[in-house]
Amino acid sequence: MGPEKITSDTVRSDFNDPVAVVHYARAAHFLGLWQSERRLIERFFPDRDAQILEGGCGAGRVTIGLWDLGFRHITAFDFAEELLDQARSLAKERGAHGIHFFHADATKLDEAMTNPGSAAVPATSVGVAGGTPALPATSSDPFPPRFHGALFMFNGLMQIPGRANRRAALQQLARVCRHGAPFLFTTHDRNVSARERQAWREEAERWASGTQDPRLVEFGDRYFEDPTGRTFMHLPDREEILADLAATGWERQFDMLRRDIAMESRAVVDFSDECRFWVARRV
Repeated sequence: MGPEKITSDTVRSDFNDPVAVVHYARAAHFLGLWQSERRLIERFFPDRDAQILEGGCGAGRVTIGLWDLGFRHITAFDFAEELLDQARSLAKERGAHGIHFFHADATKLDEAMTNPGSAAVPATSVGVAGGTPALPATSSDPFPPRFHGALFMFNGLMQIPGRANRRAALQQLARVCRHGAPFLFTTHDRNVSARERQAWREEAERWASGTQDPRLVEFGDRYFEDPTGRTFMHLPDREEILADLAATGWERQFDMLRRDIAMESRAVVDFSDECRFWVARRV
């Protein structure tokens, strides 16, 4: 029997690993928002009073960045418990009171938001005694669309194994966002350079011959280990993302490579590879 396929449990375990926790916590404390992130947030999320949902908040790098930009109605979730604890701690340290953090799997948001008091998915709010549910129920609809915008940054959506699961996450996010709500996220792009295109042609040959890494779920996946820990990532092409958005209640509004949006600092370039930013609208 060969190696087991990568699952969400694999990814959760990797993110809860102390090496990864330290890596992302350091970025949350010292790196903050990238210039490209800041520009797009300011462009597509102009209302600081909007109810904002951040998926895959990790250790809170973008969450606190949103707070620093003046957003005061932020709900953030992650499925890695150790990273979520780091985000809560950072928010408390920075005096970012009122951010609602909760533990959830992006593919099962309905379970977390309709059962916020369960031990498995506690809904806590930094600076608010007792916490409040991320999405309180109403008599007419136990799962109403409330959010005016959503984010899923640093390729977090692409760290969900399996295209069907990524589409499920997109559908869940659409379910809780109001019509017209912007959704900002990032991905890698297999066609970003001639070198990448050649590498993926070679990878396609491995899949055709059955010699690819047997742990991978589908073509476009990578699983690697470096000093920051183990990382699963799906690298799509542009057509794949357009199709996924269209199939899950979103309409593409904007996409552009990071290098064409802003010149980032050396610290950002060292922290993250090139990526493509996407903005979609809830239809």
